[in-house]
Amino acid sequence: MLFERGLYWASGRSGVVNLVAAHKWFNLAALKGRADAICMRREVAEMMSDAEVATAQREARAWMISN
Repeated sequence: MLFERGLYWASGRSGVVNLVAAHKWFNLAALKGRADAICMRREVAEMMSDAEVATAQREARAWMISN
């Protein structure tokens, strides 16, 4: 489910591409053991600024704390 959420935001299925959200969900999927999420997270990160990556990482940490 986490990986699919990353794909959803990375692909723009919602009509909007949100790289911060995609990175967040791929990061969470990778932490849960989904190996292909690591590659996807890396690809998304290459299109993001350092500030955007930091925001995605903060959001992932906040999600982990609350869930």
